[in-house]
Amino acid sequence: MKLFHISDLHLGLRLLNRDLAEDQRFILRQIADLAERERPDAVIIAGDIYDKAVPSAEAVELFDLFIGWLTEAVPEAELMLISGNHDSGPRLNCFRSVLEKQQIHMIGLPPQTEQESIEKVTLQDAYGPVHFYLLPFVKPSMVKQIVGTDENGNNFSYEETLRRLIAREEIDTSARNVLVSHQFYLPAGRDADDVERMESEIRTAGNIDAVSAEVLAPFDYAALGHIHKPMKVGSEILRYCGTPLACSVSEAGQKKGVIMAELSGKDSERPLADGTGKDPDAGGCVRTTVLPLTPLRRVRKISGTLDEILAQRCDDYVSVTLQEKEDLSEKTPAETESAADIQDRIRSAFPYLLEIRREVVRTADYTAEVTPEKQLDPFAMCCAFLKNPDDAERELLRDIINDCHI
Repeated sequence: MKLFHISDLHLGLRLLNRDLAEDQRFILRQIADLAERERPDAVIIAGDIYDKAVPSAEAVELFDLFIGWLTEAVPEAELMLISGNHDSGPRLNCFRSVLEKQQIHMIGLPPQTEQESIEKVTLQDAYGPVHFYLLPFVKPSMVKQIVGTDENGNNFSYEETLRRLIAREEIDTSARNVLVSHQFYLPAGRDADDVERMESEIRTAGNIDAVSAEVLAPFDYAALGHIHKPMKVGSEILRYCGTPLACSVSEAGQKKGVIMAELSGKDSERPLADGTGKDPDAGGCVRTTVLPLTPLRRVRKISGTLDEILAQRCDDYVSVTLQEKEDLSEKTPAETESAADIQDRIRSAFPYLLEIRREVVRTADYTAEVTPEKQLDPFAMCCAFLKNPDDAERELLRDIINDCHI
């Protein structure tokens, strides 16, 4: 069985006030074309379909267009979608029973009563059944009536909540099981601060939403959403596919793609790529391949002097860091006008400019000699080393030296 795994479309997103509708349409069309070429049996979207809980009409129209492309490209495939933390669960849950009859499983809410379970979709192939568990984004407060509370009546942690939700399911581990989830999972033993997060991600204070990947043990593959950088959660079969399109400058240079997961029999052994033996790290019955996506416009970071920057003119989304040797606050009005002209020249070279940052480069003056006859006081020595600090820097330096002398 062949699966397509994508997530975090964030339809309606603006990149530093740039409308990405054209770029998102381009990348979604590319995903549909890949689906037509590879013919997956199921297409999974692991949350954050929209960037806002109440998306714009344009974002909804684009999603409708994408679903139309997919159903046309692979009419026999099952489409499985869950809500993410950016989505409105109740809105995505609308028409759920009707859409199921059209092979579209759009699950916006986790179980709401003790009688309900995580939505399960079962597909068949030559090796038998594959059970898909579709678990939308969960906060402990959303399911406390199901998983309970601690001895003090407080909500359980995110990790304990997920552990209890999954433990309620009667998972047949002799069959193949796939979890679709949108949470912050960590490799066992890793600290949340060790995981690189993107500027476009919503983070909780103290990383209270972190969940150990140990809770994913019953599953043969976990199609995860939420983290915007492609990432393995300690295993080939526990995967964040990342965003299909850069959603922030921090994602500049990242290679985006669709994860294609191929499931064979439960006890199958995967051959090495050269056919010389068995691959012990292939993830058991699952083999994954990343199908690269090429954006309409890349997100790039460019830094250097004005001449170095202008020499790299392009039509990509660009964050420019202009390196200068002095502070503009010390320039004359005429020189300030010149600085405005510099901005115009940069904007002309980069029609999709995102921002211009300035970096004042100061070099230490090592030529000054300090002799016994001309001994500088600590404040003067620091000013000479920093080379022309401004008034605010001088005042801060003076306070630091005074504190050190007390």
